[in-house]
Amino acid sequence: MIIRNVRILGGEPVDIRVENGLIAAVTPAGAQPPAAGDQVVEGQGAVALPGLVDLHTHLREPGREDAETVQTGTQSAARGGYTAVHAMANTSPVADTAGVVEQVWRLGHEFGHCDVHPVGAVTVGLEGRQLAELGAMADSAARVRVFSDDGKCVDDAVLMRRALEYVKAFDGVVAQHAQEPRLTGGAQMNEGQVSGRLGLTGWPAVAEEAIIARDCLLAAHVGSRLHVCHVSTAGSVEILRWAKSKGWDVTAEVTPHHLLLTDDLVEESPVGAYNPIYKVNPPLRTRADVEALREALADGTIDVVATDHAPHPVEDKETEWSAAAMGMVGLETALSVVQEAMVETGLLDWAGVADRMSAAPARIGRLSGQGQPLQVGSPANIVLYDPSVRTEVDPSAFASKSRNTPYEGMTLPGRVVATFLRGKPTVLEGKLV
Repeated sequence: MIIRNVRILGGEPVDIRVENGLIAAVTPAGAQPPAAGDQVVEGQGAVALPGLVDLHTHLREPGREDAETVQTGTQSAARGGYTAVHAMANTSPVADTAGVVEQVWRLGHEFGHCDVHPVGAVTVGLEGRQLAELGAMADSAARVRVFSDDGKCVDDAVLMRRALEYVKAFDGVVAQHAQEPRLTGGAQMNEGQVSGRLGLTGWPAVAEEAIIARDCLLAAHVGSRLHVCHVSTAGSVEILRWAKSKGWDVTAEVTPHHLLLTDDLVEESPVGAYNPIYKVNPPLRTRADVEALREALADGTIDVVATDHAPHPVEDKETEWSAAAMGMVGLETALSVVQEAMVETGLLDWAGVADRMSAAPARIGRLSGQGQPLQVGSPANIVLYDPSVRTEVDPSAFASKSRNTPYEGMTLPGRVVATFLRGKPTVLEGKLV
């Protein structure tokens, strides 16, 4: 296969030759005409990036196939430019045993739109009482290296310490959902002026920041790896910056929606106040928080953009605010939102995007075949992206089974033109193959 006239990381136009799933040659555009029998893909000047890697995806299978399945979730991922995703453990049954993580891993292999790496639960049933089968999941066919009770916090400090100690044996990482439950009982949105005006129970920033500070100290104490999920506050950024200045092995992620949206939308959405499409965990924060998160992603304090793709069926979102499920879909809009929040503002170039959305998450997840530079010998995991267009978001066109996007009707930049998984096209001309 020859992928013609693309710009790796936005550089000069080149042609990429792919053979046996690997990049065989990178030459100036048009320098070597295709050989007889070559399949030719016209890049038309698109930006070429390493296939994106998501550290935080909810595929819902097993148990909630009405919201998403491994098949539809990986199709959605491919449409968004992803060649690998980490599937969170809060399924039904919970992915807390080798059997469940292997089931999810095998489903990913069966459908083949992107690699699926299951995340193992830290505690049995996500109940926070006893450690799950961490070693068995690590030794399983799924080779689990990321463990998280995401959706719930491992709030017991002793249990968190034990988990951090345990995963050291196989170079694993604990990905913490930082939420002190005693500070967020009944919380509905960010604690601040908007929550006060709307009469909704507030979710204070300190509930996130206190857990991050505690866990950074625990990780340093035991010499283990900690990853902080969906950072959302300026105070969290300062704690992470302090921890990294100490040389501790702490990494963190931010979601696209926390880089763009604010809590004002709960009061001032296009359809009026209390629109549950904006209900998410952690909640949308203030403009000052958004600015701090953008700066932290730019300077490397936050390592990764992770989608926290959280699909829900219509009946779970189109209801009164207090009863609505928390979460947003994000795989198919992530790259566009990052362009809007980070590239258009001059905070990141395309090399920075490739690092935060491909190389860094692959490194944290210990994925050997993902996140590599687009150079000779690397696996041909490639996304072609046209940053020059602007498109209105239409959730009815999503590959995901769910439509709970906060961007419906918004005009966002960019479009994924093609995605290749080890040289096999999964998306061409914006359409699933």
